Amino acid sequence: MKKLLLVLLFIPLVSFGQSFELTNGQSMCMIGKGKGQDATINPYVDEDYSYALIENIGTIEFQIRLESIEKDVKQFSIKPRDKVVIKLHRDNILHLDALTLEKAEAKIKYTIDENELPPPPPPIQIPEPPVYHLQ
Repeated sequence: MKKLLLVLLFIPLVSFGQSFELTNGQSMCMIGKGKGQDATINPYVDEDYSYALIENIGTIEFQIRLESIEKDVKQFSIKPRDKVVIKLHRDNILHLDALTLEKAEAKIKYTIDENELPPPPPPIQIPEPPVYHLQ
């Protein structure tokens, strides 16, 4: 009984991140289609919004696809070792898509606490074009 209690106390200390492999050009629905069709469990599915922290833990680039209920689709690629934060609204559908036949690896974690998110990247500095004076 003591061992069971110890195991139950240890479970909350384990990271809630879930890891996945995408192979052979596979597309995987992470969240949004419903029970039995989603590859992950978002514990905040009943909130107005939550955040998905997605990390490419492999060596192959893959694509993230976000669909809204209005069928608006946003797609972007995530390079190896990059992390992306996506704000998920209640009715969004999130997919991870392999871009090649090689194995892509991803880790995903859901949160509603903005303090758990990595800091945003610094703004891109665009140099001003040179000014030429004609004489």
